[in-house]
Amino acid sequence: MDRENGPRVPEQRAPSTGGPDDVGHDLRFGVLGPVRAWRAGEALPSGSPQQRALLAALLLRDGRTATAAELIDAIWGDDPPSQALAAVRTYASRLRKILPPGVLVSESGGYAVRTHHSALDLNVAGDLAAEAEKLRAAGDRGEARARINKSLGLWDGEALASVPGPYAETQRVRLEEWRLQLLETRLDMDLEAGAHAEAVSELTALTAAHPLRERLRELLMLALYRSGRQAEALAVYADTRRLLADELGVDPRPELSRLQQRILQADAELARPVEEPAPAPVVSRPAQLPATVPDFTGRAAFVRELGDRLATAEGSVMAVSALAGIGGVGKTTLAVHVAHEARPHFPDGQLYVDLQGAGARAAAPETVLGAFLRALGTPDSAIPDSLDERAALYRSTLDGRRILVLLDNARDAAQIRPLLPGTAGCAALVTSRIRMVDLAGAHLVDLDVMSPEEALQLFTRIVGVERVSAEREAALDVVAACGFLPLAIRIAASRLAARRTWTVAVLAAKLADERRRLDELQAGDLAVKATFELGYGQLEPAQARAFRLLGLADGPDISLPAAAAVLDLPAQDTEDLLEALVDTSLLESAAPGRYRYHDLVRLYARACAERDEQPPVERERALSRLLDFYLSTASRVYAIERPGDRLVDHLEPTEYEGLTFTDRHAAQDWLYAEANCLLARVRQSAGAGTLRRAVDLLWAALDLAESGANSKEYEAVAAGLRDAAARAGDTRAEGRAAITLAYVHHVSGRFDQADQEAREAMRLAETVEDRLPQCWAANTLGVMAVYRNRYAEGEQFLNRAIDAFRECQDGPGEASALCNLSRIHLVTGRTASAVSLARQGADMYDRMGHALKGANGRYAMGVALTQSGQLSEASESLAAALEVFRDSRQRLWEGMTLFRLAEVEVAGRRFAQAASQAEMALTVLRDVGGDWRRGNVLTVLGRALHGIGQLGRAEVCWRESLAIHEKLGSPEAAEVRSLLQPAAAA
Repeated sequence: MDRENGPRVPEQRAPSTGGPDDVGHDLRFGVLGPVRAWRAGEALPSGSPQQRALLAALLLRDGRTATAAELIDAIWGDDPPSQALAAVRTYASRLRKILPPGVLVSESGGYAVRTHHSALDLNVAGDLAAEAEKLRAAGDRGEARARINKSLGLWDGEALASVPGPYAETQRVRLEEWRLQLLETRLDMDLEAGAHAEAVSELTALTAAHPLRERLRELLMLALYRSGRQAEALAVYADTRRLLADELGVDPRPELSRLQQRILQADAELARPVEEPAPAPVVSRPAQLPATVPDFTGRAAFVRELGDRLATAEGSVMAVSALAGIGGVGKTTLAVHVAHEARPHFPDGQLYVDLQGAGARAAAPETVLGAFLRALGTPDSAIPDSLDERAALYRSTLDGRRILVLLDNARDAAQIRPLLPGTAGCAALVTSRIRMVDLAGAHLVDLDVMSPEEALQLFTRIVGVERVSAEREAALDVVAACGFLPLAIRIAASRLAARRTWTVAVLAAKLADERRRLDELQAGDLAVKATFELGYGQLEPAQARAFRLLGLADGPDISLPAAAAVLDLPAQDTEDLLEALVDTSLLESAAPGRYRYHDLVRLYARACAERDEQPPVERERALSRLLDFYLSTASRVYAIERPGDRLVDHLEPTEYEGLTFTDRHAAQDWLYAEANCLLARVRQSAGAGTLRRAVDLLWAALDLAESGANSKEYEAVAAGLRDAAARAGDTRAEGRAAITLAYVHHVSGRFDQADQEAREAMRLAETVEDRLPQCWAANTLGVMAVYRNRYAEGEQFLNRAIDAFRECQDGPGEASALCNLSRIHLVTGRTASAVSLARQGADMYDRMGHALKGANGRYAMGVALTQSGQLSEASESLAAALEVFRDSRQRLWEGMTLFRLAEVEVAGRRFAQAASQAEMALTVLRDVGGDWRRGNVLTVLGRALHGIGQLGRAEVCWRESLAIHEKLGSPEAAEVRSLLQPAAAA
């Protein structure tokens, strides 16, 4: 009998159904897990293990008939029961009763399952894998990864789970091998896409589960190397070589050895993931248009896009493209360059006109048509007087010709409609500060500023390679101060080129002063300010006011609700004004509902506000409303995340209302989306009258301190506010700012600074009897004492914090202090009371409906339960905390919870799982938490790796951990040394 007749994996073919392909169209079968069947989504009974073995054997033949003898051999092998044939017939009869008619057929003394190809999950998985292979070959790696992930997602545990018989065992081995090949392919594509750090955790677990699979080891080495962990990558090779020698008596395969050599040589190509090939720019030669600038730079994508569009005029259409952008962004330069390159497509000539649309007296269409008609050979006597007649004659004259019309600096669509050719073969290229959404059929292009590389290249071409190369950093400062705006760069470069005694640094210093920058950016008849003035002068009064006031706020952009606060207008009216400013290119739409200025336009808007805003106090009121908006909204975000927390009752009052939220996820989305703008507004508010609100806004937004993306900016702003409060003699604000700094240092692992700031916050808060900061300071000092092994002092602070929070009726604060006190009981040997305190804190959080802080309680309980040996409960508690931390974007606590779960797994001697959890913790804590926490995770990772036999890599982790703890002077260094001693001896 043939036991090797298994699935064609991964190759797939159409089923041999012997009947209609839609038999049982609502039927589904699964073999990539337990053998199961569904009809219309309802599970069908699959019977005894032997009956499932029969069904599996038929399904894996993909519609081919299996004889009774083959089925007996598949189910029982060489030792079938005496009634095996009768049993097969009984199983087949039972299956026929539960399956639709025509699915299980009898023929030639055997049986077959006939249904459509995609009814079997294995076929679907194979099709997805084949599609992925084709997509990858075509260069679409992102879609290929998606197909592989879908294929892998069809597995539900072990294939053919619990199915008896030699045939099922053979197919289980084959399917598992295929699954591993798919995993390797997907991980290979992950590394190609640059997801190195994320892949390390999964590869660590897989190499532990499949220690002799060299391809997984190879991928792990590459992922570690690209993550900056060269020593660990080499240690993986050493571990592999030792394992293969011990287990199989062989050396690693050549691919693995070559990878080791490349890592030793720090091969630069090895460190880079595969990149998409850059498309080649379109190259053509210009002719018969205003001269293109000899130093035209960059814009390759726009040149290609517009060139392709103009080329479509060769067919049966008349092509129109309209470029929009702020003054000075290089619309005319680009359009002229593109027109020159498009010359071969328009052998009958090119027309050009400056329509003066940005000025007070735009060119009249009838005047332009007269000039065009004359250029096309029409005598003056034949040119009619009216606009309509001239436009009709113009279109008739162009009929049958291939002409390109360049309409520069258009005012609006109405001005250019009469100037557009009317027949196929011609094309129009339009530039304007207005986005011409009302120009039917036009291809609209929004031109942005240059990339930093393009900007530096333009600057270099004008100034000279020698001068720029000698002062590259200063040159980068210059083009950045120009906001990468081509006109500004050209002016700055021209000034420098004309002054041979200036260095690039001299120019950079002149442009560093924001108040003088626009005045510096003028040369001859070129001036950035004059370019902006043209657009500003055409605004309606309400638009001009919005332009001025919105420019006052710092930040990368501004949301529609925040802009409504600045203008003190309803959201709908505000949106109308902002969209009008977008249409004039004085404002950009960064995303739906978000707007931003170009840096130089913002400076111009502020200059206009100082010059034109009357009364001047309105500028201060606008910024005060914005601060109120952020403080009011941030306090509501804090409240919805932390029900019962009294912080919101102790914040400065606001006059302007902010947003309200009914869903905590929407609240979180707002906080992180507004993080940069919020912090910029706080920094801008370090003056009299707004300082206290700014400090309270920072306190209410403390989640940003541990976000990774915002933590450094948060810390810098907090330090600036504390210093500003000290200079202003505002003790209350200074104490609260110190609280935020203590929190920042805590989450960053800088415990000495956290202790120092908390002590100062306590002193300042006591001076002005500011109760809540005293509670927070005592709690923080208690935690810092734990980290510094001052347990008696820490217990005093935490008991003081518990009493203080109770006096303030702050339940979440009291629960926090109880959980922190649990840590002291734990390290001082009072394990039972540690568990009790943590459970008490978690229960308090639960009664208040406090999901986020409840996770902190479960974290503390998990730590205590681990040390008390209650590993199952510890794992359950930590897993529940992890889910909430992830859902709440608390990356620090997500990473620390993964670390604690790794400790649980090590205690339970489940080392592969521990290594996977520790690797995930390292990834999450990559830019939060500080070195001390990273060192602790590395210690646990080393324990886990040692447990799965990766001794060399474990030693590398311990040595890195030891270096961290010795640098910090941490007591944990002694523990790591003790781990390294037996490793060194081995």
